[in-house]
Amino acid sequence: MAEIIHSFLEWLAGLGYFGIALGLMVEVIPSEIVLAYGGYLISIGKVEPIGALIAGVVGGVLAQLFLYWAGYYGGRPLIEKYGKYVLIKPSHLDLAERWFEKYGAGVIFGARFIPVVRHAISIPAGIAKMSWKRFTILTTLAAIPWSIFFLYLGYKLGDNQEKIKEVAGPYVQTAMIAIVIILGLYFGIKWFINKRRKTN
Repeated sequence: MAEIIHSFLEWLAGLGYFGIALGLMVEVIPSEIVLAYGGYLISIGKVEPIGALIAGVVGGVLAQLFLYWAGYYGGRPLIEKYGKYVLIKPSHLDLAERWFEKYGAGVIFGARFIPVVRHAISIPAGIAKMSWKRFTILTTLAAIPWSIFFLYLGYKLGDNQEKIKEVAGPYVQTAMIAIVIILGLYFGIKWFINKRRKTN
């Protein structure tokens, strides 16, 4: 399996910036690995940092737009039938739907940093007919720091790409905790404001 992933990454490397974007769009392997490999390409001078970042953001956003439109036009039945081909299980969709129902459109940004939910959250956004412009903006805002982080890790690790999950784990966990706290504060403040309005 590792050899297949390595061969796929080398094939993408031959495509340069388009390869980084394509790797994120097809989502055959996790975006973290594709971006980290993009960072490695930066370290050997095959691509430039800004170009790699743009490719990473564009590829990541387009991948989520595909899922958004699948939810928008096909609904849950389409995803249950074909979701396995993009590594989305019914349990992932159940969790994403609960998050979207509980937190609303604002969760689109925060969920991008949380495993399992990060890809599936695009589908309930489409099913709920969320504005595609707002969806794209929130997704882009989340894709920028995500891409920078893993491109940087890949750059620092060089050809030791097999260590990416080990090195990134603590940082991703910290980001998850921070996002949950921020979401909690945001919705707590929102609830408090709404309650005050009702009493007034």
